[in-house]
Amino acid sequence: MKYFNHFLGILCAFCLMILFLITSVEAVVYWIPGYFEAKYTKYGVAGTVDMTMEDLLDVTDEMMDYLRGNREDLHVPTVVGSAEREFFNEREIAHMEDVRGLFLAAIALRRICAAVCVLCVLILIWRKAPLAVLLPKMLCTGALLFLALAALLTAIISTDFTKYFVIFHKIFFNNDLWILDPRTDLLINIVPEPFFMDTALYIAITFAFLTLLLFFICMWMIRRNRKTSDKNTPKS
Repeated sequence: MKYFNHFLGILCAFCLMILFLITSVEAVVYWIPGYFEAKYTKYGVAGTVDMTMEDLLDVTDEMMDYLRGNREDLHVPTVVGSAEREFFNEREIAHMEDVRGLFLAAIALRRICAAVCVLCVLILIWRKAPLAVLLPKMLCTGALLFLALAALLTAIISTDFTKYFVIFHKIFFNNDLWILDPRTDLLINIVPEPFFMDTALYIAITFAFLTLLLFFICMWMIRRNRKTSDKNTPKS
């Protein structure tokens, strides 16, 4: 029965890491004030697509709302150069439909992981497991394992970002709509590969921060439990 309790603790830790990862993605692209404007300025995107920064940011806001399911379509009229036009063409819209599906699936997965964490804790309470002792140990173990795996993947990806960026798309998309032409498709010009490299780095840093924060909190709880146990142990 002890092994089952440990399994529940590790499962809780694993789901929490998935939750942290998805939240890290959301935090970087949605919660950092002025993130897109800073990156557009860094890479001269407004000049590349011949748009004002204001119009470019308006298009970006509509795109990000669409990805979260807060907008029904991606028909976004704007001004490029001196001409009014739809920002996204048919191929870009089709690809962004796939990206939206990925975003919404990730949000659903986060909710499932949160529910599993709560369920694991409730089962442990029902089984009268020593929650204050067991859970910090399992969360520490799970956090270290997941962080080590994430560090390994980061090290591998950093050796050739382009190669693994392509592999990522081949894994998560079952078509070639993600292969865009910078001569005809504006989307690839507003989010060039260096943009994704920066974003991946920020996501990795955010995830590492959340995971290490959990780890140190759990370590503090483990040490506190040990001190309490030592005080309550009769000395011979």
